[in-house]
Amino acid sequence: MKFEPENSDHFEVIVPPESREYKREKERARELRAGAWWKRKRATGICYYCRRQFPPAELSMDHVIPLSRGGKSVKENLVPCCKDCNNKKKNLLPIEWTEYLESLRGNHDP
Repeated sequence: MKFEPENSDHFEVIVPPESREYKREKERARELRAGAWWKRKRATGICYYCRRQFPPAELSMDHVIPLSRGGKSVKENLVPCCKDCNNKKKNLLPIEWTEYLESLRGNHDP
């Protein structure tokens, strides 16, 4: 069976987007995005996931552990990533993202 991140919508949502907690974490992410810490982090121009170089303005903020899966908007959980990786990762946990990448390389067991 091939791992399909496009079908990741079936993963359990721990924190629904309409919840107060989710909205609070989104606001924290906006605050961090506006600060000097994020500008320095993004200035490297390197996507956390694919390691490719991009103009810093093309990198978005991603929650390594997604908010919908219980992640928080803290510096340790926020990374710069390219749009392609962000769109493919969606709400995957790190282990699920690794499994997806391995499936692309042909290293994923059926």
